[in-house]
Amino acid sequence: MTAATPPRLRFAPSPTGYLHVGGARTALFNWLWARKTGGKFLLRIEDTDKARSTDESTQAIFHGLEWLGLDWDEDVIFQGANVARHKADAERLVANGTAYLDFTTVAELERLRADADARKEPFRFDRRLATWTPDEISQKLAVGEPFTIRFRVPDGTTAWDDIVHGRIAFENKEIEDFIILRSDGTPIYNLAVVSDDIAMGITIVMRGDDHISNTPKQILLYQALGATLPQFAHVPMIHGTDGKKLSKRRDAAAVGDWEYKGILPTAMANFLALLGWSPGDDLEVMMPDELLAHFTLDRLHKKAAIFDTQKLEWMNGQHLSKRPLAEVLPRVTDALVRHGVATQAQLDADPSRTAHLVDQLRVRARTIEEVVKQARPYLIDDVEYDADAVSRSLLKDRIASADILSATRDALVNAPAWTAEALEPALRTLAESRGLAAGKIFTPLRVAVTGLSVSPGIFDVLTLIGRDRSLERLARTIDMLATTA
Repeated sequence: MTAATPPRLRFAPSPTGYLHVGGARTALFNWLWARKTGGKFLLRIEDTDKARSTDESTQAIFHGLEWLGLDWDEDVIFQGANVARHKADAERLVANGTAYLDFTTVAELERLRADADARKEPFRFDRRLATWTPDEISQKLAVGEPFTIRFRVPDGTTAWDDIVHGRIAFENKEIEDFIILRSDGTPIYNLAVVSDDIAMGITIVMRGDDHISNTPKQILLYQALGATLPQFAHVPMIHGTDGKKLSKRRDAAAVGDWEYKGILPTAMANFLALLGWSPGDDLEVMMPDELLAHFTLDRLHKKAAIFDTQKLEWMNGQHLSKRPLAEVLPRVTDALVRHGVATQAQLDADPSRTAHLVDQLRVRARTIEEVVKQARPYLIDDVEYDADAVSRSLLKDRIASADILSATRDALVNAPAWTAEALEPALRTLAESRGLAAGKIFTPLRVAVTGLSVSPGIFDVLTLIGRDRSLERLARTIDMLATTA
């Protein structure tokens, strides 16, 4: 593709459900190549299935793409608005002899299929069933007999050089004359897609490799309509860790599911890009500008990709810590409010404390939901204690733990100020006086005041929680340890 002819690519989802992660990955690849080459990324909503298409699904597609940062060029195309052109293209094919009218009834087709099943043979439409003289066709049309339009598959081979898979060829004798227009005048998928791609000037069709079997039919339609063929790139399917195709019953297959679970859009885009593509040099964590800089079509994979949720959460942790705080902060505060951990007024009352808290917690979390869990001790009065943390750090020796925490509380009460600079020497002096490593003081203290075994540095923890709340929690934990199990 030369600089003088920048490519035109498209994403063409059906609005019959959520935005699937596989579709989002395909959209991302198209968007990356369009942006990399100065081309155009177009969006077409394939809504010809009126019974299943919904406005809600269309909006979910828009939202999912926008959340991922994938903007599109030109106006959105709605396929259902182009049915008149689809029909005109079908009629043009009849006129040039590459398609024909088929008056075979549904009942007759069902009988023929049943006969083939009885012979244990696959059913293939025999075009001789639709051989009529011009006069016979005129008579049938005059009395309003319903008909479909079928494409007349020529002899020979249909082949193309796929950007991902290389040379792919189909023997035309394996393709039956296929319907392109139903008896109600609506187009079949292959005709609608080709007609729209021609009208939109699409030069690269990049999509899942489950469409490979459609491609020879579409190439034949391009040729019959006298149009220039686009390049084709069929990217691998996405499977779960069980090796099976992602299922909405077994897997979180919707982009919106991961947004709700606290995955950052940049992390999701990074993860999706690596499902079927590699930048080389073992590079994995990439911000949007790095993705764009490294993306090339020659490194697209042929084999199915595996959607590993643990890898996604790990990658999200990398993005949580690396993205600008101003980008992460509103997503975390929205989640804090949504989960009832804090009110917006509470967070807005001390914005610098809120920002500092989020900044401290995000480096130890993989998802925004984990940040929310870790934030609870700093924002609510009644801390929830993690049973495993309490068991490991406090309950192995109740008496020793109570003694250490009592001494720790006394040292904190007598500290000259409630600042990290004042609290650190007080606690380190206590550890030295008892001949203990500092961790023997810090670990039970952390569990007592946060209920968790993981937190930011203990002195940041104490200053963020505050003097009164910290001392009250220490007293409560000491009382708990003093109680006979």
